[in-house]
Amino acid sequence: MKRLLILLSILLSFALQSQQIIPLNEKPYLDSLQNIIKSTAPKTSKANASFLLSNYYRNIDSLVSKQYLENGKTLIHGDTFLLAKYEYYRAQYHLDRNKENAAIYYQRAIKTLSKIKNEESDLLQASAWYSYGVTQKDKEGYPFLVKTILEKSIPLAKKYENSRNLGFLYTQLAVILTYNAEFKKSEDYNDKALKILQNHYPNSAELFFTYLNFANNFCYQAKGDEAKKFLDKAEKLITPYPESSVNAFYYYARTLYCITRQKNAEALPIIEKGIFYTKKFNQNLLAQMFYFNKYDILRKLKRYEEAKEVLEDVLTEKSLALDLANRKTIYKQLSALNEEMGNLKGALVWEQKYSKLNDSLNTENVKLEINKIESKFNAAEKERKIATLNAEKNQKDLEVNKKNSYLWGLSLVLLLVISLLIFLFIIFRKNKKINAQKINEIKQKEELSLTKAILDGEERERERIARDLHDGLGGMLAGVKINFSTWSANHLDPEKDKEFYKILGQLDRSVSELRHVARNLMPESLLNFGLETALNDLCEFYNRKDMEIDFQAIRIDKKLPINIQLNIYRIIQELLANAIKHAAASSILLQCSQSEKNFLITIEDNGKGFESNAEQKTKSMGLRNLKNRVDYLKGNMEIHSDSQGTTVNIELNING
Repeated sequence: MKRLLILLSILLSFALQSQQIIPLNEKPYLDSLQNIIKSTAPKTSKANASFLLSNYYRNIDSLVSKQYLENGKTLIHGDTFLLAKYEYYRAQYHLDRNKENAAIYYQRAIKTLSKIKNEESDLLQASAWYSYGVTQKDKEGYPFLVKTILEKSIPLAKKYENSRNLGFLYTQLAVILTYNAEFKKSEDYNDKALKILQNHYPNSAELFFTYLNFANNFCYQAKGDEAKKFLDKAEKLITPYPESSVNAFYYYARTLYCITRQKNAEALPIIEKGIFYTKKFNQNLLAQMFYFNKYDILRKLKRYEEAKEVLEDVLTEKSLALDLANRKTIYKQLSALNEEMGNLKGALVWEQKYSKLNDSLNTENVKLEINKIESKFNAAEKERKIATLNAEKNQKDLEVNKKNSYLWGLSLVLLLVISLLIFLFIIFRKNKKINAQKINEIKQKEELSLTKAILDGEERERERIARDLHDGLGGMLAGVKINFSTWSANHLDPEKDKEFYKILGQLDRSVSELRHVARNLMPESLLNFGLETALNDLCEFYNRKDMEIDFQAIRIDKKLPINIQLNIYRIIQELLANAIKHAAASSILLQCSQSEKNFLITIEDNGKGFESNAEQKTKSMGLRNLKNRVDYLKGNMEIHSDSQGTTVNIELNING
């Protein structure tokens, strides 16, 4: 199931970019469009036919697609609606080639279509907004795409309740929700699509893809029986059309179903059928996904040489490998595969390529973060200057008001002497209290500054030590281990030299322990993937047969400043360590939630507990560090403990 989720992002990207509303029975559809172009039909009809043919061929034959697009352009002759359509299909042509250009052309189409008030214009505008969201996905993320569909596309299509365009949009939104593990919401939108498409378009391509999306959604949840029902419905629709290009999508869904059912041997001939269709219709990315699944199945069947050959072909073909994250995954898989085959030298080569690419990607991420920080700093500087100017203006206004008040006050001074004395006395007492409060605030700020300096110093030292251990000593020991393994395979007998292999095993465990220590000092998953992923990894690390940790994360913002994420991570690390080492607990519930400026942590265990005043008596360095970190984040901590277990509630202020 984990392998299915690895490929889901690739499949989603392909579906968002390439899925077109083309009838399942493609040949009559294409013939009718080409007959219109050859006939004496009006120029408007010929232009529309040319644009639709360009859209059909855009991923099959780019030259033919471009030719039809330009033919349609010559037939516009000042027709505003045709001009809008040309910009839309021009964007479609560029969608998989140059997203920036495609975005420009979609916006041109939207601007023109918004001035035309009819059903066809509204539905085409809905499609243009959806496709524009796709062009911005890599830059703005999936929330922007979802917002565009819900706020722009669907309201336009909803004017015509039973349109197939509305069913298509519901299906695409369901695909995005499936990728983001919102399986129930995905089912809801697929259901909305079914109500429209089954009742009004029972043999449509839109309904076919809805069935496939339903099947895939259930596959990712390991619900094979539910997936099979919708897969059978899709098969019933596509069976009469063996020449249709969408057969490749059907066989890919069949492949996922077989993997879900762990029917690896049965999946191989299905993959070959899918590859046949992808080659026939130049669906290169989908073909490489079939090959990647083929590699995975061959590896599970221990047909290592075949698996290696398939994966190396995927790397050579480059459709998948153009994406650096995909290439990194392929390098890692080849390293592991060579190690399983006993080719340790080859494993080391691929591991080095993986590490080099991983370091490069991490460097780019750091640069992006620096640019974001610079932008925020520049914006803050502008706001500060504006605030300073406003403060100076207010100060001048106050000075003018004071002068006017002084003139009026001279005339009333005799009458207000007694009142002034009383007022001054009250002010004196008030200032005394204010000064005392300021002194306390200064002391608190000094304590927080000291705490911050200590914590920052600790984290910098942890990072330095972790880097030295992982990159320096860890790399050296890993190299020694591989060299020993290679040498022993050529010079020693496993039966006669058991002591040497025992020592080699100890060296391997030492390398693993050293990497564990390095990760504990500075968790890489926190820096690379954020707080929620790092906490999930931490809980999985502590999980064992006699210890169960239930981790629940609610609305944790990935954009929290890294120093706040790191302090929260250390707080929870200390809480888990206390529960496991001192409370002798067998079950722990950890819940983390974020609400605007507050971050809430609750941890409950069924351990032996401790005395209610133990936290005041103890001199534990861990508890002291825990309290310092909570104070640093201006938080509060409550501890409730008895013989049934311990509950710790922490509320942190993350607004500063």
